[in-house]
Amino acid sequence: MTDIVIAEFMDESAVAEHLGDFSVQYDPKLVDEPQRLLAALTDCRALIVRNRTQVRGALLDAAPRLQVVGRLGVGLDNIDMPACAARGIRVFPATGANDLAVAEYVLCAALILLRRAWFSSAEVAAGGWPRMKLIGQELSAKQLGLIGFGAIARLTASKALALGMRVAAYDPFVASGDAAWSGVERVELPVLLATSDVISLHTPLTSQTRHLIDSSAITQMKEGAIVVNAARGGVVEEGALLEALRSRRLGGAAIDVFENEPLSASAGAAWRDLPNVILTPHIAGVTVESNIRVSEVIARTVRDALNGT
Repeated sequence: MTDIVIAEFMDESAVAEHLGDFSVQYDPKLVDEPQRLLAALTDCRALIVRNRTQVRGALLDAAPRLQVVGRLGVGLDNIDMPACAARGIRVFPATGANDLAVAEYVLCAALILLRRAWFSSAEVAAGGWPRMKLIGQELSAKQLGLIGFGAIARLTASKALALGMRVAAYDPFVASGDAAWSGVERVELPVLLATSDVISLHTPLTSQTRHLIDSSAITQMKEGAIVVNAARGGVVEEGALLEALRSRRLGGAAIDVFENEPLSASAGAAWRDLPNVILTPHIAGVTVESNIRVSEVIARTVRDALNGT
């Protein structure tokens, strides 16, 4: 009998330290082998996943004893929360454990895209010297626009302010009197789109936020603006973003998340050869350090939940 199934990668030292009293099946390949995963869930009481495992439908049906789901991250759109609630299954995200990694990714991506030099290595190594076409812009004094103003966005804002940026944010769910607005301008979405040099998304994927950044929203952006999406793929209408990048209506984009992950070869073909794009495989929140923090949080939480503490 297996108490805990871990279907995606996790820091193994956290597993050994906190889950050693349980029977654990740790196999990060399970996420890519649906039938083996379903078979592994027959007796388990806890399931630990990242963002790729779809905790819904057939998976939940295959796990009649499931009590706890630990999410190695913060997004919950891959988990059927109403179905879990109806079954009395408790779901625990690793809130706060990867905030720093995402904040650093956002600002790193903005710096790289503004400087325009990130793709020059091969040309310089081949004897080229493309100085004039690589003269970029400084981050300081640019406006960072944050769509969503939760914990990650607030940490991003504090680091952007330290770099000399101006910061504006849109979030209708954060009260105007909240102390978090200190140093950050609270604006409506059309104003943010029209005035920001760098726009970073920090919203969950809901029916209200799906395709929030569509062709209409992009039309409202400053010409040459940069978009960073390390939130959820469905928040951006990918076709509209691609067109704006091809036409140079936008100055660049860093995309860490996609509507369908992993990105297929055919879908990826549309992004190839764009000199103003950085594509990464949903790793904004994953660093050596954040993986340790996230794993520690979830291992302890799952342990305590199964022990009833």
